[in-house]
Amino acid sequence: MVFAGSAVRFSGATREFACPVCGGLVFGGRVGRDDSFTIYAGSLDDPSLFRPQVAIFTRGRPEWAVIPAGLKVYAGLPG
Repeated sequence: MVFAGSAVRFSGATREFACPVCGGLVFGGRVGRDDSFTIYAGSLDDPSLFRPQVAIFTRGRPEWAVIPAGLKVYAGLPG
């Protein structure tokens, strides 16, 4: 899920951490520097509360990766 920076509030300290083994992300973007943030549904306590509105990077998706009807679809990043 991508949100405009003005729609996201962070509380507490944030930090960047690169894990060479798992690479798990909570959110993408740099607080105080970027205009938008990507929040990964798998990092939420209850991801079922959110419904996707766009599908990105669909160009190389495998056939079994079904895109739900009604989504805006982009082969790469929306532009």
